[in-house]
Amino acid sequence: MATAPEALAAFHDYEPEPEDFEAAVIAGLSKPQKTLPCKFFYDEAGSALFDRICELEEYYPTRTELALLETRAPDIAALAGPRCHLIEFGSGSSIKVRILLDAMESPEAYTAVDISREHLLKSTEALAAAHPEIEVHAVCADYSKPLELPRPERHPDARPVAFFPGSSLGNFGAEQATRFLRRTADMLREGRGDLVIGLDLQKHVSILIPAYDDAEGVTAAFNKNILARANRELGANFDLGGFTHRAIYNDEFSRVEMHLVSDRDQQVTVGGRHFRIAAGETMHTENSHKYTIDGFRRMASEAGFIPAAAWCDAGNLFSIHYLKTV
Repeated sequence: MATAPEALAAFHDYEPEPEDFEAAVIAGLSKPQKTLPCKFFYDEAGSALFDRICELEEYYPTRTELALLETRAPDIAALAGPRCHLIEFGSGSSIKVRILLDAMESPEAYTAVDISREHLLKSTEALAAAHPEIEVHAVCADYSKPLELPRPERHPDARPVAFFPGSSLGNFGAEQATRFLRRTADMLREGRGDLVIGLDLQKHVSILIPAYDDAEGVTAAFNKNILARANRELGANFDLGGFTHRAIYNDEFSRVEMHLVSDRDQQVTVGGRHFRIAAGETMHTENSHKYTIDGFRRMASEAGFIPAAAWCDAGNLFSIHYLKTV
């Protein structure tokens, strides 16, 4: 456990090592369809770019989910009950969780889990200062992998309620999403806990594609930042000007895909390894799967949850689900 800033109860630092990033990049570039690991988008620069994306007119998920949370927070709080321990996966700027904390009855503790270390510390320190009555823990970790989370020191028996907003589950493939849900259900079941999760819904491509390829080019900069990060941290030599951002909808898998397209034949070096990238060849950087209400409820049930409630906005753009373990 790392030394915690004064405002936090504790800071647990499990940030992936640079070697993990290098190994993931080399493995991805070695595939016939080259890939780059989207979980490494979120260094400090990438997190700041994503915050800008969330404010774009084209990017409907954030404002739609925020409005839905504002409306349904009392219902969520009623299901969660008093004095719970709220655990947020992919906490980012910790904006959405504040809506739940304000609606809940005497929450005992809040644990934020995020892979972006500096962004995590800034957001949790600010939240702890705004809520001194709540025991706040920060955990820097890759939540897509098995993880043992801390119990609140002052209230170790507080009932856990996990919060996974932003449709981040959509970044996982079907098997990975089911494994994450099953692992989360197993973690929560011991404390008779619940899960609140946000999911983007299937819709027309005329809405989807602009959300991932905005007119200002912020998403393009976000996508290319993983190349800049590899250059900074791994000594790679990606030419950011040699790649173009592309977003497409894959109807077979009900997902938006983000790619970086090579504008010319080029060679890239990472960790002493050399990779040829042909003109027009793509590096697949992210998936964002889109769900139906019934399809997700089936997935959650197979993973060990009991669907308790589901809410969506008037335009059927986004959904929030409340899942129980007992």
